[in-house]
Amino acid sequence: MNKQSQLQNPAMIWLSFAVRMTLFAVALMWPAGTWRWWEAWALVVLWTVFGMVMTIFLLRHDPELLAERLKLVPLHKEQKTWDKALMLLFFITGIGLYLIPGFDVVRYEWSEPLPVWMEILAMLAHLPCFVLLGWVMRENTYLSQVVKIDKDRGHKVITTGPYALVRHPMYTVTIILLFAVPIALGSRFALTLALFLTVLLIVRTYFEDRTLHAELTGYSEYAKETRYRLIPGVW
Repeated sequence: MNKQSQLQNPAMIWLSFAVRMTLFAVALMWPAGTWRWWEAWALVVLWTVFGMVMTIFLLRHDPELLAERLKLVPLHKEQKTWDKALMLLFFITGIGLYLIPGFDVVRYEWSEPLPVWMEILAMLAHLPCFVLLGWVMRENTYLSQVVKIDKDRGHKVITTGPYALVRHPMYTVTIILLFAVPIALGSRFALTLALFLTVLLIVRTYFEDRTLHAELTGYSEYAKETRYRLIPGVW
């Protein structure tokens, strides 16, 4: 099904969403070998509610962005070769971020689970992150999963909202969530994967920023006004 068909068929969008959330739940529960794992269910509920809210919002206000974000594998014919390599590695490693906690915390007990208070704080940390993700998606209709200049849609520099603070706010929030997920599940082992994924994302930020400087009109001027890529005052 092409993107235009998806835009005209909300039923298929909701079916895709349901399949994704089911796979998310299975990816957490199957390694654990049990459905009786409250931390995993809490995450499933959090992400399901957020996904439903954003799907409703984007269906009404930005269906093209929704179609872009629904792509399962972050690969595109217009994508840079270096980005294909980075995102393929990120995608494969990212699956492990959901599989490892069940093995680590529940089935084999490889490590001592993190304290419950840390798990709860990590779950609560999802809430402001979801708000920020929604803000980013509202401001930037060109928020592709791949590094490309969307000439068909008249790609232009976004300078409002969170983009007035840092040039890549989506990545800033994603990095926080990379650590919030394994902590919420109590897995020490999965934190290693979160660290590796963060490094990949920082490398991608560097190369994407170079691409935007070279190919997106007005980006260099924007970068002079908004100096930092990910963390205000740091980088």
